[in-house]
Amino acid sequence: MSSHRTSQATVGATAALIIGALGVVFGDIGTSPLYALKVAVEASGAKDGADIVQAVYGILSLITWALILVVTVKYVFIIMRADNRGEGGIFALTALVLEHLQKDSAFRWPVTIAGALGAALFFGDSMITPAISVLSAVEGLKVLSADLDKYVVAISLALITGLFAVERFGTAVIGKVFGPVMLVWFLALGAIGLAELVHSPSIFAAINPWVGISFLRAHSGVAIAIFGSVVLAVTGGEALYADMGHFGRGPIQKAWLFLAFPCLLLNYFGQGALLLREPAALDNPFFRLAPAWSLIPMLFLAAMATIIASQAVISGAFSITTQAVQLGFIPRILVKHTSADEIGQVYVSKVNLFLLVGVVILVLGFKTSENLASAYGVSVTGAMAIDTILAAYYMVFVKGWNKALFLPLFAVLFMLDGIFLGTNLFKFFDGGWLPVSVAGTLLLVMICWITGRQRLLTARWASSVPLEQFLQSLDTSAPHRVSGTAIFMVPHNHIAPVSLLHNLKHNQVLHERVVLMNVETANVPFVPDEERLTITHLRHNFHSVCVRHGYMEEPNIMRAVALLRAREFHFSLMEISFFVGKERVVSKSASALWMALFIYLHRTMQSATEYFKIPYDHAIEIGGHVEI
Repeated sequence: MSSHRTSQATVGATAALIIGALGVVFGDIGTSPLYALKVAVEASGAKDGADIVQAVYGILSLITWALILVVTVKYVFIIMRADNRGEGGIFALTALVLEHLQKDSAFRWPVTIAGALGAALFFGDSMITPAISVLSAVEGLKVLSADLDKYVVAISLALITGLFAVERFGTAVIGKVFGPVMLVWFLALGAIGLAELVHSPSIFAAINPWVGISFLRAHSGVAIAIFGSVVLAVTGGEALYADMGHFGRGPIQKAWLFLAFPCLLLNYFGQGALLLREPAALDNPFFRLAPAWSLIPMLFLAAMATIIASQAVISGAFSITTQAVQLGFIPRILVKHTSADEIGQVYVSKVNLFLLVGVVILVLGFKTSENLASAYGVSVTGAMAIDTILAAYYMVFVKGWNKALFLPLFAVLFMLDGIFLGTNLFKFFDGGWLPVSVAGTLLLVMICWITGRQRLLTARWASSVPLEQFLQSLDTSAPHRVSGTAIFMVPHNHIAPVSLLHNLKHNQVLHERVVLMNVETANVPFVPDEERLTITHLRHNFHSVCVRHGYMEEPNIMRAVALLRAREFHFSLMEISFFVGKERVVSKSASALWMALFIYLHRTMQSATEYFKIPYDHAIEIGGHVEI
C-alpha cells in the first residue's frame, strides 16, 4: 500500500510539472500556429487556389521536419543533456564549456563572446515575441468583423502595457493558472485541427520530407523567403533548454512528445486541410479553422496564451540579466526578488522599461503581425546556432560522445541552423535590423564591461600590497587594536584591501578581528551551504573568507555572515563593521571610446553595499582612484 501511494504521489508530481512546463516553457512555440503557416504560404508567392494547395503541402512538410529536427532531435534529445547541475540555457552552456578550459586557453575569449552574443540575441527576441504574439491574437477580431481592424493596434498596446505593468508584482500568483490555461490551449489547438483533418486526410502526404524538398526545388526563387518564414514555427524551441532547471528534463520532454508536439502538428495540418478546401481562408487560417460558435472563446483563449507566452519571455530576460550580473558580463543592477520561495522569480525595473519601450515601438511601427514577421527570426536563429556550436564542443570533447557518430550529426544540425540564419538575414532591411541592432548594442556593452573589468582588476593588483607583506609589517609595527570585527570586502584574497590601508593610514587603528571577505561566482547554478564558505586563519587575528554562490543565486552577505557565525566566530552582529571600497576609475587614454563607456557604466552601477545587501548602518564606504 505504501509503495502504491508513493507511486501515485510520484505520478501526480510529474503531472504537475508537465502542466507547469506548458505554462512557462511552451508559450512561445505554442502560439506560433497563430501566424506561422499563413506567413509562410504568403511568402511562397501563392496567389490562386492551385498555387495555395501546392504551397500548403510543401510548407507543411518543411514545418513538420523543422519541428522534428530542430526542436525534437536537437533540443529535446541532445542539447537538454548538456545540463549544468540541472540548469540549462546559454549561460549554463557557456559556464560548462569555460569550466573545462584552461585559464590560459585561447578558446576562453571566443566562448565568452559566444555566450554574450547568445544572451544579447535573446534580448532581441524578448522584444519581438510579445509584439507579434499579442498582435496576431488581437487580429482575430477581424474575423468577427472587418470594421474592428482599426482597433487592433490600440487593443494590442493596452494589453502589452498592462502586461508590463504587472511584472513588478512577480508571477507567483499568476503562474498558478498559466499551466492549466496552456493545457486548454494545446488541447484546443489539437481539437480544432483534428475536426478539419477528418474531411481531408490526404493532407498527411505532407509528412514525406521529399514533398518539402521538391517544393523548394520548384520555387528556388523564393526559397529564402520560405525558409525565413518556416523558422517562425520553431521559435521558442530554445526555451525547452533554457527553462530546464524549473521543471527538469523528464517533464519537459514528456510535455513536448506527448502533448505539445502532437497538438501543434494537428493544428498545422488542420489549417492546411482547411486551405485545401477553402483557399480564401488564407486571410487568417487559424481563426477560420475554429467553428463559428467557438470563435469568441478562441479569441479570448488566444489572448491569454499570447500574454502567457510574452510573460515567459520577459521573465526569461530578467533571469538572463541576473545571471549576466553574477557572471560579470554586465555591471551590477538592481534586482528585485518577487518570491520568498522561488529564487528564479525576479524583477529588473530597467530591463522591464527597456523592453516595454521596444515592444511599443514595434507595434506602432509594424502595425500587423504579418509585417512584424519580417523582423522575426534573426535573433532566434542566431541564438540557436550558438547553442549548437557550444553543445557540440561540450558533448563531443568534454563528455566524450562518439566523434564518428555525433560530429556529423552536429554538422547537419549546424548546417540547418546556418540555412535558417542565412535566410533570415535577408530580412535585415525589412525590419530585421532592429533585433540585430539591439543585440549588437548589448554585445558592445558586455565586451566593454568584460574588458574594462579585467583591466581594472589588473590595475588593482599592480598597485596593491600583498597580504603577506602587510602582515609582516604588523610584526614590527603593531597599530592600536579596537574591539569589534571588521569585514573588508575584497576582490582578491591575496592582497591587502585599499579600504583597510586607508582606514589604517587615517585612523591609525585596526579592529580586534579582521575578516577579508571575497565573493566568487561559481560556474554552477547553485552552491550548497556546506560548500559556500572557505575559511583560512592568518596571523594577527586576520581571517580570509571566500564566499561562493552560483550564477543563479542571490548574493547576500548577511546570510554568509550568519553561516560564518555559526561555524567559526561567535560574534554579535551589532559589533560588525563592513568596509567597502568605492573607487573612482579614470582612464589613461582619453580618446578610447570603449573605455569612456566602461567608466560611465562603472560610475552608474549599483553600489556594492546595495548589491550585497549590507545594512547601511553597518557599512563604511572608503573611496580612492584607480587609473586604467
